[in-house]
Amino acid sequence: MTYQRPESPSVELTIDKGKYFACVCDDIVLRQTDIRLIDDWSNDAGFQMKIAVDRDVLTGMVGQAHTQNKGNSAGRISADFALGASTAPLQLTKENVLDTIIDARTVMEEQNIPTEDLWMVLPAWAVGRIKKSDLKDASLTGDGKSVLRNGRIGQIDNFTIYSSNLLYSVTDSGTSTTCWYGYFGHKSALSFAAQLTKMESFRAESTFGDLIRGLNVYGYKVLKTAAMGELYLTK
Repeated sequence: MTYQRPESPSVELTIDKGKYFACVCDDIVLRQTDIRLIDDWSNDAGFQMKIAVDRDVLTGMVGQAHTQNKGNSAGRISADFALGASTAPLQLTKENVLDTIIDARTVMEEQNIPTEDLWMVLPAWAVGRIKKSDLKDASLTGDGKSVLRNGRIGQIDNFTIYSSNLLYSVTDSGTSTTCWYGYFGHKSALSFAAQLTKMESFRAESTFGDLIRGLNVYGYKVLKTAAMGELYLTK
């Protein structure tokens, strides 16, 4: 018998991105209101900063998928699946949305990607197409309630479906329509690290008030292109 000695290669993840917010809350404003402005502003600013980070990551993922996992001849073995491409986007409807998800799953299978921990991120309007599809019939999903009753998409063909309004969109040069990038893949495809998340409040020097600011330093990297696919969708 020949024994192998597996080695775990090191991967460098550069933490070179950051988002921040900064604002001032004047004492006179605090005096004239019974709303906890600093807490409300801090919470909202933190939420908006998360949105900015998500948008940055989803935009940075454009074009990172393996060439065999995108386009209108996707599939490492079959090259038979239309996932949309520039000048020829995939028009997603309630009739073909489930077929598209199944095609994406087959693309992953042809790359020998594990069937567990699969994910898919779609624009909100595309998730609406899923809710209008045959899955609205609870007997087809195996759930006790229709997706129209509980609003939960859950898993479809082992993909955990996520809805996002932050996916990158462009005006397609061939069709002059708005097109969105969607993604699917395995959890091993992408790495994300938030190195520093900090919020603080302190007295202002040049005015009577409190300064509020927050910082989020992060980085991300596509580690395994074969474990990620790309959709190019239009309505």
